[in-house]
Amino acid sequence: MRRRIILLAVAAALLATTLFGAPLAVGVASYFAQDERTELERAADAAALSVADDVLMHTSLPQFPGSEDGTTGLYTSGGVLLTGNGPATGDAIVDQARGGEVATGDVGSDLVVAVPILHDSQLQGIVRASTPQTEWYQKVAVSWLAMAGLAIAALAFTWLLAARLAARVAGPLEQLSTAAARLGGGDFTVRAPVSGIGEIDQLAQALDQAAVRIGDALDRQRALAADASHQLRTPLAGLRLQLESALDPPGQDLPAAVEAALTTMDRLETTIDDLVSLANQPPTDRGVIQPDGLLRDVVAGWLGLLAGQGRRLRIDRQATGQPKAAEAAVRQILGVLLDNAVIHGRGTVTIRTRDTGDAFAIDVADEGHDVTDAPHVFTRGHSGAGGSGIGLALARDLAEAEGGRLQLASPAPTTFTLLLPTAPATHRSGP
Repeated sequence: MRRRIILLAVAAALLATTLFGAPLAVGVASYFAQDERTELERAADAAALSVADDVLMHTSLPQFPGSEDGTTGLYTSGGVLLTGNGPATGDAIVDQARGGEVATGDVGSDLVVAVPILHDSQLQGIVRASTPQTEWYQKVAVSWLAMAGLAIAALAFTWLLAARLAARVAGPLEQLSTAAARLGGGDFTVRAPVSGIGEIDQLAQALDQAAVRIGDALDRQRALAADASHQLRTPLAGLRLQLESALDPPGQDLPAAVEAALTTMDRLETTIDDLVSLANQPPTDRGVIQPDGLLRDVVAGWLGLLAGQGRRLRIDRQATGQPKAAEAAVRQILGVLLDNAVIHGRGTVTIRTRDTGDAFAIDVADEGHDVTDAPHVFTRGHSGAGGSGIGLALARDLAEAEGGRLQLASPAPTTFTLLLPTAPATHRSGP
């Protein structure tokens, strides 16, 4: 890329120099040719003015002005050389001047000017001046060499400037390419440097945003995959207990056991679907949840398990709004909180929805008093009651990913509150 930028800049400079320099070179040559003719004509005019009448009358022939350098001669009106230097008889240029007009032309390798001498409109003589064309050739050559030197200097300066510009442009692109290669290799912490070039910085910013999104999505998938065992453990354990109890003789109600097992399998299938959905769903892909339908599904999955312990599950619907979040995430958060209430809580479990003005709140409460280490209840790996310390930490992460938060509202009786963004009023329905 650097080479292409340099070649393009030099080619553009060469084209511009050629388009400007070629006509200029022709103009310079024409200027020197015209200047040489003008100087030669001026010398011939000066010589013609200095010729006295007695010279024209052939009474005397002094040294002719300008004849010392061998380039000026005086001719009669008939074209015969009187004095000075030149051909013995007039050439074609002298013959043209016999018509009374100044004549200019090339004779051999010389530039010749012939100026007529008139007296009372009568031709009295002709002054012929000549100079070798090599003189103006030398002037043109010197000028062209100077122009060529300037052109070479301009191209060299263009090359240096293009090399600097190429480094300025290609350097950030090379660094951006390296960052993209590292990103492709799995390094999602890579960040493209700021170059100060708007377009490249926009591309770098897009790459950084892509790295953040991909890294977050991968971390999210890894976390969900690691936590899937915790989410599936309780349904599987319940299913095992139900099947084992159905095998214990005598007089077991097998249809009821099978029905309970199928209910647990439905819950297990829903959990798997939720985990897959959350793993593949962008964090910003949030919809509006219908709370009644969600709570109905949650109650159906947990009512039997609590009833088996002689406990009740109660719904207290106070909210009139609708939360804006991924339904799978909210369902899993409630599953964690209900699982915590089943294992560690006591008495009736109450799910309460309410409006807090700027958020939609879901309270999950039981009648237990087992939260003894409230500051660390959401710390991953920490459990004060013999648990794994994963569930509540997972629930908190899911809540934050949906733009909400999960908090321990009361340790006694144990109450957890999930706060979610509220959908705009246009999405709300009546109670």
